[in-house]
Amino acid sequence: MLTEIKRGAKLRNAFNKETFVFSGPVDDPAVARFDVILEKGGSGGGNALLHIHPGADEHFAVKSGRIKIVVAGREQIVEAGGSAVVPRGEPHFFANAGDGAAELEIEFRPAQQQLRFFANFATLAAHRTEWFSSKGDPKFLGMALVLHTYRDHLYLAGPPIFLQKFIFALLAPVARLCGYRLAIEPLREERLLAPSPAE
Repeated sequence: MLTEIKRGAKLRNAFNKETFVFSGPVDDPAVARFDVILEKGGSGGGNALLHIHPGADEHFAVKSGRIKIVVAGREQIVEAGGSAVVPRGEPHFFANAGDGAAELEIEFRPAQQQLRFFANFATLAAHRTEWFSSKGDPKFLGMALVLHTYRDHLYLAGPPIFLQKFIFALLAPVARLCGYRLAIEPLREERLLAPSPAE
């Protein structure tokens, strides 16, 4: 099992025509930053599902192409050079809205462990394809394990969060019994508080 993310690592999710580039600082408590390349027709992977981040604001900066971001039912198109912010707790999703590839930088503030969370899903999508549907959606037991382990990072919009927490807590041990494992474990609290080594 991986416990660290290599800076500069690239992981492609073939299901969703999405590549994550982990070019930002690793395990910085202030900001989680990574790039996403969405090929033509790229859906943003799990980001194409309406979801919320209850503990962090999400910042988008489009480097090339154009993306569609829908926040609380309001759609906006962000062109190259543009940016958008999704406040914590707002239901949203995004997708490529252009005729070619789109490249964007995503930041979460505060960082929580969003970098590890997304690196975990990207690694599993790249290496454990059997844990995903043909459309690239994570199978429910695997999703329950990840969302329970990385609590308060991402929830589906709609069902009450307390109910999702309860269900994921019940299903996470079942997922482990069925052979599901994380690719990247979260940091322990004491390592989060310790100063990170110089890059």
